[in-house]
Amino acid sequence: MKTGQGGRKTPANSGYLPQVKFAFTEMQTSGQQTFINKETVYPGDKVDAKIKLLSTDHFAESLTEEMEFEFREGLTVIGTGKIKYIINDKLEKASR
Repeated sequence: MKTGQGGRKTPANSGYLPQVKFAFTEMQTSGQQTFINKETVYPGDKVDAKIKLLSTDHFAESLTEEMEFEFREGLTVIGTGKIKYIINDKLEKASR
């Protein structure tokens, strides 16, 4: 998200730990980002990243591929993302 749209004003390095918020719950969790093929992301950049959610129990069987989410610093939305694939089977919503 660009700075003028509310995004970060400074770059973030791999290992950055913003809050992650999904629309289906008010619960937020920290999500450690490991950027793919990039060490630093600048405001407005788009990047692929592996995100390790810290509160996996709350999100068990709740996530699906293509689900969108927000990155936040406090109440400020600083970016958005979309799940490409889920590595932790515990998090994946069962198909019915």
